[in-house]
Amino acid sequence: MSIGDLSRLTGVKPTTIRWYEPEGWLPPPGRTGGGHRSYGDAHVRRRGFIRHSRELGFSMADIRSLLELVDRPWDDCSAAHATAPPRSTAD
Repeated sequence: MSIGDLSRLTGVKPTTIRWYEPEGWLPPPGRTGGGHRSYGDAHVRRRGFIRHSRELGFSMADIRSLLELVDRPWDDCSAAHATAPPRSTAD
């Protein structure tokens, strides 16, 4: 899908999507024969993860750390637990 399609599907402006790429928040997209970015389902899922993390109140630094953990599923999960905000103990 094009950057415009990804933008409409995820509710994120194309300029933000372009910012995500060099920051490592989105993996590099494929390219069409004409050199245009070509996104897939993995980009949609990753954008959903970012959106959900922001809705939960994670900072940009925390989201970056979580994305690094997502990219390394074989690593110890203790770093993810350290990043997560404390859970409420209310009944």
